[in-house]
Amino acid sequence: MQLNYFKIFLSFVGCCFFAFQKGIGQQSITKANIAFIDYTGFPEGQSTWDDIGFSSKYNKVVVGVTNHRDKVALFDYDVASGKMTNNGLIGDLAHLRDFQWQAKIHSKIIEGNDGYMYFSTDGGESREEYFMNHPSGYAGGFFMKWHPKTKDFINLGMGMQYESIKDIDLDPQTGKLYGVSYPQVHFLVYDPAKNSMKDFGRLGSSHVPRVLFTDWWGNCYYVDWRQRLVKYEKNSDSLIFAATSLPAFEGTPGGKIVTGITAYAKDKKNNVIYLITYGAKIVALYPDKIGIGKVVDLGGVADSSSKINPWGPYVPNLNIGNNGKLYYIVGGHGNYVIENKTVLIEFDPKTRKHTIIYEYPVDELSEATGSDTKDKEGNLYFAGRRDLDKNDHSAPFLIKFNPGKKVQK
Repeated sequence: MQLNYFKIFLSFVGCCFFAFQKGIGQQSITKANIAFIDYTGFPEGQSTWDDIGFSSKYNKVVVGVTNHRDKVALFDYDVASGKMTNNGLIGDLAHLRDFQWQAKIHSKIIEGNDGYMYFSTDGGESREEYFMNHPSGYAGGFFMKWHPKTKDFINLGMGMQYESIKDIDLDPQTGKLYGVSYPQVHFLVYDPAKNSMKDFGRLGSSHVPRVLFTDWWGNCYYVDWRQRLVKYEKNSDSLIFAATSLPAFEGTPGGKIVTGITAYAKDKKNNVIYLITYGAKIVALYPDKIGIGKVVDLGGVADSSSKINPWGPYVPNLNIGNNGKLYYIVGGHGNYVIENKTVLIEFDPKTRKHTIIYEYPVDELSEATGSDTKDKEGNLYFAGRRDLDKNDHSAPFLIKFNPGKKVQK
């Protein structure tokens, strides 16, 4: 009997060793780990623009889909049931008049403590850029909120006349909304409870950086025209500026430097917020409650052995897995790591190793947007689209990915 126990013990040790050698617990990622989920009931839908978020209270992913002219449909994907729901057009839901048309939601969709999902609207087409201050042009973007359970939709009002609100974030403690306008790059703080707006003036120049974000204390971060981090400290109700610019590759063109942050992902457990810059750098910010905090350059979004310009890739998306690794999709706008292929990359911040997980032709996946959208099961979400032709016609879909297990639509 003792001999049999000893054999069982040896067998167990052998299995453990084999598992260690094979990397069990770090299983290989296959096509079963990713799913593309179509939106329903909006055949005009062309694309999505960073307008994705997760309702932890109701376990739903919320996305805005646009025809890129004057219609934006609000969708939610129920994680538990796998059901995709078209909740209608925001123009109808917000009771907008014809002259108040909105071409898209460009901001993230962020959850408030009240259960509402907050976002803002954007002109997003030529009538905004070439007919400013004109009756046929763009009236201005709005702050809005929508409730995933009650379906209650509230238009909170316009930010600035003739200006889009390119991105927003929210302080969960105070309920204040932070926003940045386009094209004048004004930083706005809006308090819905008091219906009060404070304009902190212009931070940028000829281009509006895509993303702002908050830390654990509800302070908000953006960049100025010199690519310095700018922090709104809510306790002092003031802006502070970093002493130096964010990291950039030597020789990076000015346009790639001054246009800011394209995506972020938060790791609160380790007190780090990961950023991707327009110049294709991965940056780790270790925020402090007072002051800017420490900034660490983690290198580029692509392997240094790549033949592409290091600042070339355009990455408007980022997520962090439960394994602590970063995941992002490179492609779109003619920027590639592999020619004419869109790729999903895994990046390990500890080893700084890049691994290409998937490769897609552009008619399957051409671009993805979205920051830090993850559900309770560790599924990561991106707002994707595929090219239909060479005339910028595309079809949007939701991307669901989990590096640790198979996913269901």
